[in-house]
Amino acid sequence: MRTLSSTPIRTAVVGFGISGKVFHTPLIAADPHYSLDVIVTADPARAAEAARLYPQARIVPTPEAMFALAGDLDLVILGTPPHTHFDLAAAAIAHGLHVVVDKPFVPTSAQGEELIALASEAGVQLTVFQNRRWDADFLTLQKLVQDGALGEIRTFESRFEWWRPEGFGNWRDSVSLAQGGGILHDLGAHLIDQAIQLFGPVEKSYGETASRGSAPEAADTEAFVSLLHASGVRSRLWMNGMAAQVGPRFHVLGSESGYTKWGLDGQEPALAAGMTPSDPAYGVDPQESWGLLGVDGAAIPVPAERGAYPEFYVQLASGLRGEGPLPVDPAEPLEVLRIIEGIHARA
Repeated sequence: MRTLSSTPIRTAVVGFGISGKVFHTPLIAADPHYSLDVIVTADPARAAEAARLYPQARIVPTPEAMFALAGDLDLVILGTPPHTHFDLAAAAIAHGLHVVVDKPFVPTSAQGEELIALASEAGVQLTVFQNRRWDADFLTLQKLVQDGALGEIRTFESRFEWWRPEGFGNWRDSVSLAQGGGILHDLGAHLIDQAIQLFGPVEKSYGETASRGSAPEAADTEAFVSLLHASGVRSRLWMNGMAAQVGPRFHVLGSESGYTKWGLDGQEPALAAGMTPSDPAYGVDPQESWGLLGVDGAAIPVPAERGAYPEFYVQLASGLRGEGPLPVDPAEPLEVLRIIEGIHARA
């Protein structure tokens, strides 16, 4: 396995849409373990913005131009639509580069298995950006579960819901199901992953999907998933971009207590607004958005853990230097993908 030295990890980010601009480049630029050397975007306006924000980086229009610089790189981050992930990741692996793939990992589990095998054969590291493992609300709930604050967990409800009847304004509105599109592929990759991280492997799964957009044959725009974990916990997950009234982010019931949290983690809007991870306010949930722990009539606010998306790249640097595990074992999003495929097959 190719391991790296203590010098900054030479990094290229492919794509400068929401993923590349909002998540990956700010996190890489703020972490001294990395240097942001190349940004790939063919869009002139995005290229100009990337050059303004990161004058030290080379802005190139195509992945081919980036791969021509492979000898000066260590890591490639794919912030592109899911149907491009397999070919780009395979090419990066063939060039001897470590790879971060944004979620959803790839359109099919067969492609995921092949990429994992290719990376192993090439002696490079492959991981998936499951950043929602470091949401403030998820970290808070994870701590409550580990501390036994709710007693024996019985049911877990989790939602990603918005009111966006006009659509998301990006690939999510047009990429087909076969290409890894649809809200179950997109947001389900987060919600199912979080449920498994909390409550362990899944024994049975069930799901419902629907398309409410202008093209009924398009990929799903809303989904519901029910998971029975081997631990006995039942997870119920909702994904909807057209929810006129949203439900609670988390609603967890245990034998001793419950926990309910409203509202989404604030790291994405903070990064989109230009806040850097070094800002003291980064990742801090305001008190008014804290979740409530207890029983009806006696529930108390629980101080939120600090959101920590930068931790993904801190752990990745350790993994690439042979000093610790990867932040996300690619076998885990692969298992999530198998669950999603099973739901689509039965829906």
